Amino acid sequence: MLASGIELIAPEQISAAANGRKRLLVLSVSAGNGHVRAAEAIVAHARADFPSLSVRHHDVLRLVPFWFRWVYSDVYMALAHRLPEAWGWLYRTTDTSSETRWSVRLRRLLQSYCATRLIDEIQRFQPDLIVCTHFLPAEMLSDRRFKLHIACPIWVQVTDFDLHPIWLQPAVSGYFVANDELAYRLLAQGVPSARVIISGIPLMPSFSAPPDRVSACKQLELDPQKTTVLMMSGGAGAGLQPSLIQALLAEHPDLQFIVLTGRNQALFDSLQTVVSNCPTRLRVIGFTDQVATLMACADLAITKPGGLSTSECLAMGLPMLLVSPIPGQEERNAAWLIQEGAALRADDPATLQFRLQRLLADPPRMAAMRSRARALAKPSAAQDVLQIARRLVQYA
Repeated sequence: MLASGIELIAPEQISAAANGRKRLLVLSVSAGNGHVRAAEAIVAHARADFPSLSVRHHDVLRLVPFWFRWVYSDVYMALAHRLPEAWGWLYRTTDTSSETRWSVRLRRLLQSYCATRLIDEIQRFQPDLIVCTHFLPAEMLSDRRFKLHIACPIWVQVTDFDLHPIWLQPAVSGYFVANDELAYRLLAQGVPSARVIISGIPLMPSFSAPPDRVSACKQLELDPQKTTVLMMSGGAGAGLQPSLIQALLAEHPDLQFIVLTGRNQALFDSLQTVVSNCPTRLRVIGFTDQVATLMACADLAITKPGGLSTSECLAMGLPMLLVSPIPGQEERNAAWLIQEGAALRADDPATLQFRLQRLLADPPRMAAMRSRARALAKPSAAQDVLQIARRLVQYA
């Protein structure tokens, strides 16, 4: 057992353990939380509903040298949260870059050099199908040096409502996408229609059968009759400020608030004083796998526009106020959700307070946004991906 938690076993052991079952390998990247959560959702549904599949999940950043992991994870987080305009510039620049540019060639060379352990794992597991929830493994496996070592199809699950060109790779057999707009854009790029599946973004099984509002509120000791606002800013807990939460509590004495701080322990600790002042109206929760239960309590979500977190809101029929989008993919997610009528955007605390007040005072608009969210939702995305996967491996 490696320190990363990845167990290396011999091919004959895998073969015996699988008992002849077809094998699905899911590859994610922990640069942000959504890619990993989408992969975990596929695995959870597979183990619950598709026992004929032997499923394995790897975070690719656990299989690369430390320096490469640092560049992809830590540098990404630093740019996205501390220098967002720099990240936005990088996103827009690479959105239009040519594949002949030296930077692209250098990136591919480094990725090829760092892919050795990933290829070893693929050879050990001998998958019949690979699904990538991030573009990095798809790009790594597109290297011509590795094609002889990978006989199975490689599919990509796009985890945003936007499609950056880096997701398009020559070795990819097909794409699972969030909506018909992305499917249209892939077809316009020359991808055959048989290789494009409009699945949605995979969600955990709890979103297929969430608890009812009364039982969910009972778990949190909240009043199901009161309007409840869920505030979340992704797994890193970035973007929430105690001063804003205090202001909202003071401005809306009849509201209940649930605040998800993710892995941000400092934010969690700083809010304990606020909780002590409003013990019946505020719940502060760290990183949790009970998001569906928390959303079942809520009437509205204040959230960053990550692809997975907003897909969860859609599945629960939650209108959204979108805050602190990372320039690039999150800004484009926000644009799509606003265009489709399921969300509004607030770029500063004052605007957020104003739009929340206006929205709460306009029940017909809230109802219309709730209806649009439900119309856009694809809570069965993971099952749909696995149904296609099972067909693909049936004749592998």
